[in-house]
Amino acid sequence: MPGMFMQVVIASVLGLGLGLIDPALAMQTRWTTDIFLRLIVMAVGPLLFCIVVMGIVGAGSLRTVGRMGIKALVYFEVMTTFALVMAVGIGMLVQPGRAIVFTPTVEDAQMVASYAQNAHLLHEGGITAFILSLIPHSPTDAFAQANVLQILFFAILFGCCLSLIGEAGAPLVRLVDALAVLFARMMRLIIALAPLGVFGAMATTTAHYGMNAIMHLAAFVGLYFVVIALFIIIALGGCLRLSGVNPWCFLRYFREELAITFTTTTSDAVLPSVMEKLRRMGVDPQVVGLVVPAGYSFNLDALSIYLGLAVVFLAQATGTHLSTWQMVIMLTTALFTSKGAHGVPGIAIVVLAATLAAIPSIPVASLVMLLAVDWFIGIARAVGNLAGNCVAPIVIGAWEGRLDREKMARVLAQD
Repeated sequence: MPGMFMQVVIASVLGLGLGLIDPALAMQTRWTTDIFLRLIVMAVGPLLFCIVVMGIVGAGSLRTVGRMGIKALVYFEVMTTFALVMAVGIGMLVQPGRAIVFTPTVEDAQMVASYAQNAHLLHEGGITAFILSLIPHSPTDAFAQANVLQILFFAILFGCCLSLIGEAGAPLVRLVDALAVLFARMMRLIIALAPLGVFGAMATTTAHYGMNAIMHLAAFVGLYFVVIALFIIIALGGCLRLSGVNPWCFLRYFREELAITFTTTTSDAVLPSVMEKLRRMGVDPQVVGLVVPAGYSFNLDALSIYLGLAVVFLAQATGTHLSTWQMVIMLTTALFTSKGAHGVPGIAIVVLAATLAAIPSIPVASLVMLLAVDWFIGIARAVGNLAGNCVAPIVIGAWEGRLDREKMARVLAQD
């Protein structure tokens, strides 16, 4: 019986073959991916809640939790800002849109209208609206919508209060701990279905877009993949080395999660698996429980790279000159819009539309160029975000002195 990694690879190849040989039949396999992702959404909220609560209660001191949270936010901002600046710099140097002459039509404007309308969810209200969006109308509402940010907020508040009431909360602590074990076991059963979900995703995508679709806007798509690879190798690899971890062994350790993310274009499905593997390799559970869930909303390195490259690309393609001040405004806007993007339909295009609103000189209708290749771009975007959120707990754990280095070396050597 092949391991999970080989099962995912085999499922990808079979899905690709079916999509090319019989597109009509392949389109009917979409339900396999939908079932897998729905099962993940069903279990991930309660599991995250339990992990975060137990992490806070286990820390013993709320001061420790606050210190880790501040360090995590500082790291997130530094890395996302670096990713954004790096992307803009490379885009200005390579100029991927210089050979394109694009004039938006009325039809183009109509096609991206829904994305532009959704952008108000990120742009209107500014920082105050974003802060308010963190607070759920009720705990059940946060879980019903699978809103990670709101679940995280409620879990932190719940965990802090549970820690403050001391012995009176002991029964609740035991209950939450038991539920964490229960949902972790449930998640392991769900992850076993990953090859099925990957097969459906690869088959339907190949049938819908065809092999030639990836050649459309190849310069931009190829450049984005290269920049993501450079960021992972240079920035994230450098952070791992500074933390005393071998980047190649670390990459190999998470190969199954990367394979699933690559084919499904979403890292949400492997979130519980990533957290379990980080704990298993010697990262303190409290660090994992706080940093990883927060990172999924605040540490979107690959999305920042996409925003930087896309704005430069669209400016070049539409013949729009951006001044230094306009570029600064764009960078600042992108840092905020990417943070409030969780749960918004068409996340990348919507965030990009919100970012372009800060630079009205670039026609919003030019987004139509990127719609056709958004799925392919989403591959690198999901993998890059996942890589960033695998590395973040290592950095914070090393910063806090909460890495079991002997266990880490042993686990990585055995894998």
